[in-house]
Amino acid sequence: MNASTAAFSATVTTAVTAPCAVYEVDGRSYAVDSREFANVVAQAQACRRRLRCMCQAGGVEMYVARLAPAQGGYIVKRMPDTGWRHATHCPSYAPPAATSGLGQLLGSAILEDPANGVTTLKLGFALSRMQGRVVAPTSEGSGTSVRSDGATLSLRGLLHYLWDQAELARWHPDLAGKRSWGVVRSHLLEAAGQLVARRELLVSRLYIPEPFSVDQREALYARRLAAWSCAAAERAGCAALMLLIAEVKEIVPARYGFKAVVKHLPDQAFMIDESLYRRLGRAFETELALWATGEDVHMIMIATFGVSGGVPSVQELCLMPVTRQWLPVDDGFGKQLVDKLVAQRRAFTRSLPYELPAKVQRAFAVLSDCGNLPATLSIVRGDQAPPDAGAADTDAVAPGWLWHAHLEPLPALPARASADAGDAARDQEAAGGMAPVPVLRDFGPDAGRTGSPAGGSGAGSTP
Repeated sequence: MNASTAAFSATVTTAVTAPCAVYEVDGRSYAVDSREFANVVAQAQACRRRLRCMCQAGGVEMYVARLAPAQGGYIVKRMPDTGWRHATHCPSYAPPAATSGLGQLLGSAILEDPANGVTTLKLGFALSRMQGRVVAPTSEGSGTSVRSDGATLSLRGLLHYLWDQAELARWHPDLAGKRSWGVVRSHLLEAAGQLVARRELLVSRLYIPEPFSVDQREALYARRLAAWSCAAAERAGCAALMLLIAEVKEIVPARYGFKAVVKHLPDQAFMIDESLYRRLGRAFETELALWATGEDVHMIMIATFGVSGGVPSVQELCLMPVTRQWLPVDDGFGKQLVDKLVAQRRAFTRSLPYELPAKVQRAFAVLSDCGNLPATLSIVRGDQAPPDAGAADTDAVAPGWLWHAHLEPLPALPARASADAGDAARDQEAAGGMAPVPVLRDFGPDAGRTGSPAGGSGAGSTP
């Protein structure tokens, strides 16, 4: 989640998401696994008192937000754009917002209010539809998704924000083998449970397929119908739209028109209008080519859809390829760099573009295992200009590493700050002896929670 370092019910005192974290409240220090910590956090939220994460001398101020009623409990969050003030080994560390497309959206399309714990989103797409109307796919090529003024979020911007808030753009070697669709879904829903759009919780309009299980087929079907009920209702020719986030299995011709088949929904396809399908190939040519040629690439789709006669039909959509670790990539160059980072057991955060057009360069990723000063990694493609050095606080990140992808092979990555013998031996084999990062706990928001899927694949989930 957005720097979530603790998420729990006030009645549970041992649920831990950051085992090494210590917080200060009213001059007293509490470890997250201490008996009284949950009650202290609940009281802090009720009285609107701030906590301080003690990863740095003097601490870094944080606040407490209440989770959505369906989830219950509280979550300790960073103050807006203060993640870079935390120690790089802290679970609450995050690169400066200006290293990604997030920087232009904070305070305009994304309004986070620590006083009441509510984050309000301004959406640039419709959540209702008139009969017969279909919207173009959201991509730079369609001219509808890139909003450099930062006034609203397109589908792409929303997907990137949810991915960031769910900590799915962040990677550490200890996460290897611990991310499945069940984990991804859980983290996305928890992130959406803290967001408000058009005066309602975003999670009330969001459908993410549950991991499929043959034994649970009927229960899954019933829950799906209940979740889609608001989209099935229609008033005066206008119907509400739902949001879908799912992994695409295939997009193919149907008996009539076209359809998107998503994983974990073997009994229900999503209809796609022919004109939308034709524009899809042009708008996402690079993403679709990567998906077609990369056997280990997942394709994530975010879409708005309506339900008519029990049949869901897509109105607007955006595609995002991700690696087998569910880390977003733009093209083959991005995948090559992510694969190298993972193979070398590096700790990093993928910087997502949000609403930035392709010609505006920001860091591709930020390494957090280089010591006290993280390092930015940037890919320059073709005749693109290098990233603007002034886009990020130079006191918060080290001078940039550049890869001119069309001119040279992938250069050596910045060195890590420290190593242990076991990781060093593994890295000698995988990456020519580059020093590894010390082992830390899972950065995900469900790490260590009782019954959390973060420690395994989850029942019925697929890797």
